[in-house]
Amino acid sequence: MGATKVVTDQTFDEEVLKSDKPVIVDYWAEWCGPCRMVAPVLEEIASEYGDKIDVVKLNIDENPGVSQRYGIMAIPTMNVFSGGEVVKQIVGAKPKSALLRELAEFI
Repeated sequence: MGATKVVTDQTFDEEVLKSDKPVIVDYWAEWCGPCRMVAPVLEEIASEYGDKIDVVKLNIDENPGVSQRYGIMAIPTMNVFSGGEVVKQIVGAKPKSALLRELAEFI
C-alpha cells in the first residue's frame, strides 16, 4: 500500500469523506515551490503509514470546487479528514519530523 493518490472535485467525496480511515488531503498547484518541497515527504508518509492513513493530492487549479468548499487560501495546505470532517489543518511546507508530530494522533 502507500504512495499518494490523486483526487478531483468528482472523486473527493467518495475517496476522502467516505473513507473508513483518516485521510490527509494535500492542496497543491504546479506553480507552487513549497508544494514541490512537501510532496516527497508526503510520499514517504504515505508509504510508511499507508495502513493507518491515506494521503491524497488535490490540484487546486484543476479542482476549484473542493478548495473553495474548504476555504483554502494558501498552499501548501493539508487537511486531515476523519469521519467526513476536517479534524486538523496544517498550513505551509514543513519537514517530515514536524509533519509526523502534527499527525501523531492519526498514525
